[in-house]
Amino acid sequence: MRTEFKNEVFVNFKEERNNLAYDAALKKVEAELGEEYPLIIGGERIITDRKVASINPANKAQTIGIVSQANADLAEKAIQTAAATFETWKRTDPSERARYLFRAAAILRRRKHEFSALMTFEAGKTRVEADVETAEAIDFLEFYGREMQRLSLPQPLTIHEEEENELYYIPLGVGVVIPPWNFPLAIMAGMTTAALVTGNTVVLKPASTTPVIAAKFMALLEEVGLPPGVVNYLPGPGGEVGDVLVDHPLTRFISFTGSRDVGLRINERAAKTHPGQKWIKRVVAEMGGKDAIVVDQEADLELAADTITQSAFGFSGQKCSACSRVIVHEDVYDAVLEKVVERASRLIMSNPAEASANLGPVIDEKAYAKILEYIEIGKQEGRLVLGGGTGDPNGYFIEPTIFADVDATARISQEEIFGPVVAFTKARSFDEAIAFANQTDYGLTGAVISRNGANLEKARRDFFVGNLYFNRKCTGALVGTHPFGGFNMSGTDSKAGGRDYLLLFTQAKLVSDRF
Repeated sequence: MRTEFKNEVFVNFKEERNNLAYDAALKKVEAELGEEYPLIIGGERIITDRKVASINPANKAQTIGIVSQANADLAEKAIQTAAATFETWKRTDPSERARYLFRAAAILRRRKHEFSALMTFEAGKTRVEADVETAEAIDFLEFYGREMQRLSLPQPLTIHEEEENELYYIPLGVGVVIPPWNFPLAIMAGMTTAALVTGNTVVLKPASTTPVIAAKFMALLEEVGLPPGVVNYLPGPGGEVGDVLVDHPLTRFISFTGSRDVGLRINERAAKTHPGQKWIKRVVAEMGGKDAIVVDQEADLELAADTITQSAFGFSGQKCSACSRVIVHEDVYDAVLEKVVERASRLIMSNPAEASANLGPVIDEKAYAKILEYIEIGKQEGRLVLGGGTGDPNGYFIEPTIFADVDATARISQEEIFGPVVAFTKARSFDEAIAFANQTDYGLTGAVISRNGANLEKARRDFFVGNLYFNRKCTGALVGTHPFGGFNMSGTDSKAGGRDYLLLFTQAKLVSDRF
């Protein structure tokens, strides 16, 4: 067993030497932009006639890469290849599987700035946001490798004098991994490696807006010697390729992170049994949130303003854990609103490659149009007190936007916007604030800012979310420290980065030997 897991340390960009190192990584990555990326099935590189260009959301004229697109036939080939590879991979010693993750973590740590810089170009992440994500990817690799070693040890059972009993965890089979664009390295790497380290094989369908990052991670897995066919890289249109993968009778599980609508569709399709299918497919889904920070009458208002600003506008609010609702006791409502507006107005929105940037662009034209539409809705449902406009037309920039005096049942209080838009709602009491916080279809993250211990205990009991934080921001879950996953329409509460997670990709087998 390796040493005890510890989270990767974040880079301090207040030190100029770290900014200079990041600048050098940006130049190195920029020189490689525009390359073509094939599919990879069983180690075979396949270039298709249909290709899609990945675009820099901060500079629409810049192409990150040209990515071949799969069709239904290639999806079939990928599933068959993964199924054939599973027959040998499932017998690989768990510690050997874990070592692939440890090797990948070591290389990723050495090339941290390069992966982060690529996210700055392809996902529009500031250097702080990108670095935190690369650190999280390293954490997933290190944590899941150790977890597999732990799960491979003899499991405790009640002793029977006349029998020798053993329970152990075996893999499920072929898994389809469909990661999100907003954490294109960390969540993608975590979902993929959790499946493979437990002995499964994977068809990885990367997010359509961030496929190059996934291709680079695929290259990293090849570099550490992962056998061909264990992970198969299959970008392609969701309606065509995704449906084939989900419906296929050889697919054993689907691991998905993304929107509620797509997640529900996958769950529905996966529930249907197809000819030749021998199992009930397992769906592991994380599907977003409408997360609230509640500010009590007895609260540190400076802390409240800091946590709201960080949670609402980090990565332009494009996190499933982002604060998009602020519910404040009426006695401190005006003061908290004023402090958040003041802080948010000082945020610098610019190209995320610049060291001074606090906010970059939103991911693409579709998101840009959707968020601007919600801002227009917000003008009818609340009082616009900050933002609402756009930035450099060469990219998809939207200003930090705050609406005040929004009803708890308003659309911008209920629907996931996934952008830099936050709604303030006034509550007459702490009980009403918690009731408002629970008044959505989601249940992912939430936070309470309060000095009142009794109210914190009440929130502990009654605030219905998978990840609840007191006197800190509702974003920034750490692997191993804050296992992540939510309730209701936020998904299956998979608790990624926790001790329960790998069990979702295994089945327990009991062998009893009577003497």
